[in-house]
Amino acid sequence: MSTEFAMEVASLGPSNGLPSKPSAAGNSTSLSPSIGGFSVQTGSLLADNGPRQPFVIGVSGGTASGKTTVCDMIIQQLHDHRVVLVNQDSFYRGLTAEEAEFVHEYNFDHPDAFDTEQLLECVGKLRSGQDVNVPIYDFTIHRRCSDRFRKVNAPDVIILEGILVFHDSQVRSLMDMKIFVDTDADIRLARRIRRDTVERGRDVNSVLEQYAKFVKPAFDDFILPSKKYADVIIPRGGDNHVAIDLIVQHIRTKLGQHDLCKMYPNVYVIQSTFQIRGMHTLIRDRNITTPDFVFYSDRLIRLVVEHGLGHLPFTEKQVTTPTGSLYTGVDFCKKLCGVSIIRSGESMENALRACCKGIKIGKILIHREGDDGKQLIYEKLPRDISERHVLLLDPVLGTGTSANQAIELLIRKGVPEKRIIFLNLISAPEGIHTVCKRFPSLKIVTSEIDSGLHEECQVIPGLGEFGDRYFGTE
Repeated sequence: MSTEFAMEVASLGPSNGLPSKPSAAGNSTSLSPSIGGFSVQTGSLLADNGPRQPFVIGVSGGTASGKTTVCDMIIQQLHDHRVVLVNQDSFYRGLTAEEAEFVHEYNFDHPDAFDTEQLLECVGKLRSGQDVNVPIYDFTIHRRCSDRFRKVNAPDVIILEGILVFHDSQVRSLMDMKIFVDTDADIRLARRIRRDTVERGRDVNSVLEQYAKFVKPAFDDFILPSKKYADVIIPRGGDNHVAIDLIVQHIRTKLGQHDLCKMYPNVYVIQSTFQIRGMHTLIRDRNITTPDFVFYSDRLIRLVVEHGLGHLPFTEKQVTTPTGSLYTGVDFCKKLCGVSIIRSGESMENALRACCKGIKIGKILIHREGDDGKQLIYEKLPRDISERHVLLLDPVLGTGTSANQAIELLIRKGVPEKRIIFLNLISAPEGIHTVCKRFPSLKIVTSEIDSGLHEECQVIPGLGEFGDRYFGTE
């Protein structure tokens, strides 16, 4: 079989965990040439959702095509994100007494067998950040359990899996990516026979009869036609590791993008991990001790500095190794300096010195005086700063007013805007708008973009007055 992996091109806006476990109750589509064993479909792939909204992946395909295996592999590779798996099978309608009596005549592969309205409600709540109780369907009695459900918390990624999840246009509209698992019909039939005889205690004849009467016609009438809506088509299911790896890379890229990063390509947010989320949790805790606040802030600052240095120009350099071999690498940027905005910015100086031996560091003091917002500026900068790349240091980008004053000063001193990299721990959207609209060539590197500013112009959720907390002068 030829390998075909179809992916449409588009954009999205942003990590951590596995699907929730069941709890007791009370508890379209022209194809481009094949590339590396897959082909690319043109069209729109991802909705331009808000940065806090989960990324929704739909996974469809025929019975026993390997959908669950594909979902499990994606979940395993997205181990540093909160991922929940929602099965369409959980939303089967409960059979009436008459339907249960003639269950072998009931078509479980027809769209009418599912409670699509409840499925839409469930996924809609998850997308809006609400926790939900997913029903558990009992296939022995063909009804949902009345005393049990699966508690699902608001995730980063929702995987919606089922044979008919692409059939309904309203369900499709919830998805940011649609994956169709395409497996040969003979293989699917063999898998279904093995599954139903081993796991469900059925005999081969009844399985074949149901397949011929309901399963295959439903596939031809409803499932196969929905393939045209897929953004990604995976042949061979879980055996196609190349396609799944590429899908996961694509998802990671989209999850890592904040909407502001799409709006301003000069804004960079370092990729979130459990470690980074954990350190942010600690330094944002109002009850953390000053030594711990300094320790974890320093760790985060070091990561931001390292990421910022990666945006500097490099030149190729060849050296001889102790074995006498030649190694071709790169040489660090020589013309570099740091500039800290006093006084919070001084907390970032040690990390910069640890990364760049002997680096020169200048200082800028911006002070608000009175209610008129007048700003007095003091500066002490390297004399040749106009010849250098500048790393501007300030842990919090709030309104952007002070940052703009500092950047304007650097430009007046002859520093080209494109040679300035502004490093901070957290940024407010308002500050990013203020700086980027005025200085589109400058780069901003941060570890997290917060929700916004409250009426007193403090970043929310923020971390308070960083300088006072860092230097112990609260």
